[in-house]
Amino acid sequence: MKPKIKPLGDRVLIKAVEEDEQVKGGIIIPDTAKEKPQEAEVIALGTGKKDDDGNVIEFSVKVGDRVIVSKYGGTEVKLDDVTFTLVREDDILGIVE
Repeated sequence: MKPKIKPLGDRVLIKAVEEDEQVKGGIIIPDTAKEKPQEAEVIALGTGKKDDDGNVIEFSVKVGDRVIVSKYGGTEVKLDDVTFTLVREDDILGIVE
């Protein structure tokens, strides 16, 4: 799926990875009690951050990577009933391998 959003600068467009509805023991957690997911998939990359000399710094992540993001980072954007999040690359804590 190619979204209609192109991030700018050092921003990264991500989509949260859905977790299972049930946990061990068969307990179902309602949507209102769930925490914001921290694992997401990279959908699109911005134009890149520039250093003091004006050179573009390469991203550490690439489209398709599964990443861990800070819990309260980013801005949620809803497009065609799909929720994406725009985060700065600094809000990405790691890549899931």
